[in-house]
Amino acid sequence: MAFPTAVNSQITDSVTQANVQVLGEAPAVAMGNLFQATAQALANAAHNATAAQQQTNVTAQAVTTMGVSLLYSLDTASTSVATKTILG
Repeated sequence: MAFPTAVNSQITDSVTQANVQVLGEAPAVAMGNLFQATAQALANAAHNATAAQQQTNVTAQAVTTMGVSLLYSLDTASTSVATKTILG
């Protein structure tokens, strides 16, 4: 014991060991937090990519539907104009 104190030496040893344990675990805890944050970020990126792909597919389907609808309506429109010209 370096100098006499009113505190039991077992208590000071216990506190010292707890502090050393905290300092010893700090790098591992920091890396664990980093890995967890990185995993969360990558999961969010994958989810965002999936959502974007789904929205793109919905838009492509809507465009295809409108295009087909337009193609089907062209014949009707030209027939209507021709009939109007003939009868008009």
